[in-house]
Amino acid sequence: MSECTHDCSTCGQNCSERTAESFRKPLREGSSVKKVVAVVSGKGGVGKSLVTCLLAAEMQRRGYNCAVLDADITGPSVPKSLGIHEPCTGTDEYLIPVTTHTGLQVMSMNLLLENETEPVVWRGPVIAGAVTQFWTDVLWQDVDFMFVDMPPGTGDVPLTVFQSLPVDGIVIVTTPQDLVGMIVEKAVNMAGLMNIPVIGVVENMSYFKCPNCGREHAVFGESRVEELAKQYGIPQTAKLPIDPVIAAMVDAGEVESVSGQYVSALVDAIEKEV
Repeated sequence: MSECTHDCSTCGQNCSERTAESFRKPLREGSSVKKVVAVVSGKGGVGKSLVTCLLAAEMQRRGYNCAVLDADITGPSVPKSLGIHEPCTGTDEYLIPVTTHTGLQVMSMNLLLENETEPVVWRGPVIAGAVTQFWTDVLWQDVDFMFVDMPPGTGDVPLTVFQSLPVDGIVIVTTPQDLVGMIVEKAVNMAGLMNIPVIGVVENMSYFKCPNCGREHAVFGESRVEELAKQYGIPQTAKLPIDPVIAAMVDAGEVESVSGQYVSALVDAIEKEV
């Protein structure tokens, strides 16, 4: 075995000197991000983007400077949810994130396309490289909390985010179906492999509250979020209802105006534990 040069790009995967910090990518000069929280799930369509925006908006309301990095390169829905349609700007040296009316700094692939409906047909390594550039080549200004909207699964992009960004904790998004227990376990296991704490789990589409009688109906099955949290040692849970009002506000680009009541306790945990 050759002597360690402390340059991890020159050694093999089995080198005992490699650490998580070895893969971290530095922010560009002038950028500042204090804490990073990734919002993940083992499958698509569970509402990661909604949860990401709700967490960022609620944290912003509490007086912090927050940002959203949309790492879902091929399915970027964050800009539309936040009512952003104009492209980002920049110089020859860096990109400037778009700022919402509440002050959230946002970077997404859709902010770089001439047409926001244009598909991004790239292979995994190229997509992972773009996510890394959203961290290294964007001028993030005095960010207290950055929330990263992750693509589903445990492939190239999640691995790139966990290795390249100093992720302080993750939030897992799930739904009530039985199948999701396995999906949550995959996300928990990946977090364990990367030595990143799981802050909480959010069960989206947990129930529908009848506007007439006030009863809560478990449309997709009885809630399992507390059971899953206990099983995997996740400290904090939250439930989001099926609510046509929330859906309409997201479609209208007004997700920042959605009440933070559903994620308030989870934001409390992020404030204290991250």
